[in-house]
Amino acid sequence: MRAGPSQEEIRRYNLGTLLRHVHLGGPTSRAELTSRMGLNRSTIMALTADLAAAGLVREELPRETGRAGRPSLVVRPESARIYVLAFDVGVDRLVAARVGLGGVILDRRESVRERGTFDLAEVISTLAGFARQMVRKTRPDTVCVGAAAAFCGAVRESDGSVHFSPNLVGPIAELPFGEELSRKLAMGLPVPVGNDANLGALAEHTRGVAPGCRNLIYLHGDVGIGGGIIAGGHLLGGHEGYFGEVGHMIVNPGGRPCGCGSRGCLEAEVGERALIDHAGMYGRIGREAVRTLVEAADRGDIAARDSVHRAGDWLGIGVANLVNIFNPEVVVFGGTLRELYLGSAAQVRTQINTSSLPAARANLRLRTTALGDDVTLVGAAELAFTQMLADPLEMLARVSP
Repeated sequence: MRAGPSQEEIRRYNLGTLLRHVHLGGPTSRAELTSRMGLNRSTIMALTADLAAAGLVREELPRETGRAGRPSLVVRPESARIYVLAFDVGVDRLVAARVGLGGVILDRRESVRERGTFDLAEVISTLAGFARQMVRKTRPDTVCVGAAAAFCGAVRESDGSVHFSPNLVGPIAELPFGEELSRKLAMGLPVPVGNDANLGALAEHTRGVAPGCRNLIYLHGDVGIGGGIIAGGHLLGGHEGYFGEVGHMIVNPGGRPCGCGSRGCLEAEVGERALIDHAGMYGRIGREAVRTLVEAADRGDIAARDSVHRAGDWLGIGVANLVNIFNPEVVVFGGTLRELYLGSAAQVRTQINTSSLPAARANLRLRTTALGDDVTLVGAAELAFTQMLADPLEMLARVSP
């Protein structure tokens, strides 16, 4: 018979759970933590004391209580001291940020990169250079507890290798992105890598428009289309981590050619190139071009409006398929799909109502990202905090000088 968890295992779990509450919920009173975790006050006091002694949180009196009696101390994350490095590799931009415990972006660097080329050494060097600039500006008592990256391609979960990114580097045998970035950073930290849409789903689930929602789909638009799916409160990853390539779901057999080699994929019918081509805006590229197109459609430009409405129909069919399969509570549109959905909500909703099961769509909510263009970067930061939140004191001991 297997023995139950030891007292030390229970303590580690409770420390991680308490820190996660403060990390995701912000400053929280001891009384609220007692209620949320179902533990007694003395246990909460002991846990917060341990975390405070390690420099992960601090306790202070609330500013205003409005109540008689002794106020419950508030537990705050030490955002300025404990941080991670988050990276985002997009089709045409590179972003790095230093993100404090509690999700606060403390510092940030961004550069534009030329489309159509990808030099691994150059990208790694740029991101590592950004990281060094930010780390040099920190106080002596700060501690980096993790690093992670979002990448616009299919990523093998086990080692952070990129295996397919048709809109960035094309079909490739293996791109050891996580390993190379970790080596270049030279901080003794592994760099897990996640698909950008998967990390967008994680961000919306933890900090975005649907915190705590147990079943959601996040759809991310750039040149291509990606999807991340939270089911039962967990991010789905597939056998090797390649789950969520919803952009290559065929919605129009025999339609526009796709970079994956097929035709009529959702990405081919709804992505940036399809929108711009159908509007006759040849030569324009990027998120600003899509925003300009949707704004033109709102002003009554016929070609722009027809392009947006056409793409909205295909997007609605794709969403209807996903609703039938996964029965989400919320579908969130991010990247360029945010603008597209806002410009074609009627078409999207019509197709969902026509093509999805009534029971599956009955309580469905459609939303746009609350995190803007930083949604995938926020997801990378949450991935970087994973080990710290699982075992705070052990992880801090491992990375502290």
